[in-house]
Amino acid sequence: MPNTVQEAKRYLDNAKEILREKAKKEDGLYQDPKYVKLAGHAAYTGVLVALDGLFEEKGKGRKDVGWYKDNLSKLDKKALASFVAAYSTLHLAMSYDGNTDANVSMAGIKMAESIINWVETRTAVA
Repeated sequence: MPNTVQEAKRYLDNAKEILREKAKKEDGLYQDPKYVKLAGHAAYTGVLVALDGLFEEKGKGRKDVGWYKDNLSKLDKKALASFVAAYSTLHLAMSYDGNTDANVSMAGIKMAESIINWVETRTAVA
């Protein structure tokens, strides 16, 4: 299972690199929404990879956000709230909308880190 956490962290590192190297931050705004979208998608994918590892999801099929919410609601309400916030920020605001506000992206990255670290501590105990 640690390999899924490592893989999740790799996605997160890629998201940070995309923002740092390609999105061109100027006066608190990223200049290219295309790279904000890519970074949001990478970070959100990292969250999903970590959660798939936690739930020991073997299938490669596509799961909707409700599947993750249902599983988290049975496990930890606080983690569920974090996931809902991360979904809204990473998937909707960044990936879909390309929100160029650097504060939004940084908040999303922090949420992703928090969830991945939470998964890491849960899997270390298990």
